[in-house]
Amino acid sequence: MDYIGIDRVRELITRTGQTAFLQGLVTEIERDFRRWHEFEKSARYACHSKVGVIELMPASDGEQFSFKYVNGHPGNTAKGLLTVTAFGVLADVATGYPVLLSELTLTTALRTAATSVLAARLCARPDSRRMALIGNGAQSEFQAVAFHGLLGIRELRLFDTDPHATDKLEANLAAMALSGLQVVRCGSAAEAARGADIVTTVTADKRNAVILGPESVAPGMHINAVGGDCPGKTELDARILLRADARVFVEYEPQSRIEGEIQQLPADFAVTELSDVLAGRTPGRSSASEVTVFDSVGFALEDFSALRYLHRLHQRYGDGRGVDLVPSLRDPKDLYSLLRAPAARLSAA
Repeated sequence: MDYIGIDRVRELITRTGQTAFLQGLVTEIERDFRRWHEFEKSARYACHSKVGVIELMPASDGEQFSFKYVNGHPGNTAKGLLTVTAFGVLADVATGYPVLLSELTLTTALRTAATSVLAARLCARPDSRRMALIGNGAQSEFQAVAFHGLLGIRELRLFDTDPHATDKLEANLAAMALSGLQVVRCGSAAEAARGADIVTTVTADKRNAVILGPESVAPGMHINAVGGDCPGKTELDARILLRADARVFVEYEPQSRIEGEIQQLPADFAVTELSDVLAGRTPGRSSASEVTVFDSVGFALEDFSALRYLHRLHQRYGDGRGVDLVPSLRDPKDLYSLLRAPAARLSAA
């Protein structure tokens, strides 16, 4: 079976080009959301502890099956570890054989940014050029690059409670030398949101937090709420969602009810799935003054799309490596031969 590690993902992005890679990923995710009805869907399985969560995220279209293993441990950074790590498998439904084992730590950040862009294309005002980026940790560069390169954002307004995180983001963006991008450092979330067309919140604390209050939301704003992705973890004041001029968009409603910003609201609170917008059953933004909220929690279909996209690039460029995760046997009923063969070689020696 094929194997894609961190080095291979970097190589595929370098060969494709960062913006082109992200655009290809947006296209792949959009294509799969457009055939939403073909997928077997379920909310992810989550094993929660006092310090974090470990999750499994499955999806299948009847021809291929995928799952992602992913953790979320906000305290890891104090130990010099990543908050989120992940890997995934893509398998052939007809045989049950895995065809790809891949890293998904880096790729999850990329697909999250790609999904954010897809939602913004549907929901944000087309003339949006200023974005607040609240939370400047591991996901922030990916959101910044995707919105600048694919949505035309020209001003980024940054805020994080940890000034070192903003230092890191500023340095990385400066090193990228992104043409036409102005970066503004702000002293608070409210300052960052002031005058912004889009507000992206991508914080990591596992708690019900108010990262963005109702006083910071202006008519016509699009809010890309990325950080809240498990029970008991939110970023938005519930009053934002309840505004008379607001509409809330989600990936997969049953999962978002458990993990998203809408966990704060009654079960009958109306939301719109992105697939309904893409299918033309309902509009995205309906007016220039409407407030739109993408309550993003990350859904397994996006990982399915990402794995298949990576696999296609891996095969296109060649020179990749495999891994012997599944045995290849002359007689498929003789599994024990895998143990017998080394013994025979030792005897011959």
